[in-house]
Amino acid sequence: MRSLFLSSIAALHALAVALPQPHPDLSIPLTKKSTLRTADGYVDPASIRAHISSTEAKLQWGAAAFERNTGAALFSSSLTERAGASGSAPLVDDSNKNWFGAIQAGTPLQTFTMNFDTGSADLFLPGQSCGSACGGQDRYNPNSSTSAQPLGTTFRVTYGDGSGAVGDVYKDTVSFAGFKATAQTFGVATNATGFSHEKYDGLMGMSFKSLSNFPADPVFDTLVSQGAVPESVFAFKLASSGSELRVGGVNSALYKGSFTYTPVTKKAYWQINGDGFGVNGKTAVNKFSAIVDSGTSLILGSPSQVKQLYAATDATEVEKGVYALPCSAMPHVSITLGGKSFALSTDSINLGPTDSSGNTCIGAIHASDSLGDRFGWILGDVFMRNVYTVFDVGNTRVGFADLA
Repeated sequence: MRSLFLSSIAALHALAVALPQPHPDLSIPLTKKSTLRTADGYVDPASIRAHISSTEAKLQWGAAAFERNTGAALFSSSLTERAGASGSAPLVDDSNKNWFGAIQAGTPLQTFTMNFDTGSADLFLPGQSCGSACGGQDRYNPNSSTSAQPLGTTFRVTYGDGSGAVGDVYKDTVSFAGFKATAQTFGVATNATGFSHEKYDGLMGMSFKSLSNFPADPVFDTLVSQGAVPESVFAFKLASSGSELRVGGVNSALYKGSFTYTPVTKKAYWQINGDGFGVNGKTAVNKFSAIVDSGTSLILGSPSQVKQLYAATDATEVEKGVYALPCSAMPHVSITLGGKSFALSTDSINLGPTDSSGNTCIGAIHASDSLGDRFGWILGDVFMRNVYTVFDVGNTRVGFADLA
């Protein structure tokens, strides 16, 4: 019976050659619990710089894990020494949250609020002994789960800003949008520094196994390998309302037209090649490489290319890599992928005013010295809010469609 079921899944997957077809899969509603603005409603350039730094740390840890797992450097220069030793797990100290939803772990199920991150690979949950140091509200208790299996290994991660975490590695059942992954490997933090203000409980990485620090299959890959999902795809809609993560298919009510696909250039990050950036109707940046990262709020690029993008505007660099513009003169930006141009709304590229005058606003496209030269561009929340994005694990590609 099981072999018949698996054969049916394989046949279904083989038929999915062009446009992903809707299935009776389930979705996770997503909520944006906070923004890059401060409590008074203004944008502090220093907080933008901190967010850039946290993204740099996350991606560098992933690149170091890739090198340890594959024996090959992801880039021309090694990041192992720079990012840390083996046995580490990536945790992101990001005080400016993105989009969150719920998963369950253990038997019986324990519920957690998660940050779903396509820029990392591992699942992290806070343990009972972590207390307020881990942030969030709920704690995973392996002693309360009949399916928990301690692996007898530990992890440790330390970032340059002094934040970090230590913990143990377990296997347990994880339920994700109604689909169940058995014997899923994940890290359970026993202590942490620098995460006490986090609003989410844990982090679920959704990139490729080659980035795992345990190393282990990401949760979605486990679902695919166990035949638990109808299709090996998941999709995001990020918006002011109706945001969701669709698992095992796409939600045809949330997009219009067909998908434009771009192949992943290496099975590590969801890294693709793009055709160009346009500003106010003119090409500002030509061919580029980019990582599509749901765990990053901004669009990030190299200092030279970001400067080139803003050259035709009234932008001013107000802090290293951080740009401000007149609130009344936000540029019209588009990104061309797979031959199709996707326009970014002016609202999405305007993070908000710096003070009560409302004259100067912080843009959402900024520069990173350490990321731009190696990773190319990072297409985060700012980009993803303007498209419906499908991550096709089975065909190693990313698809984009216009929002309905």
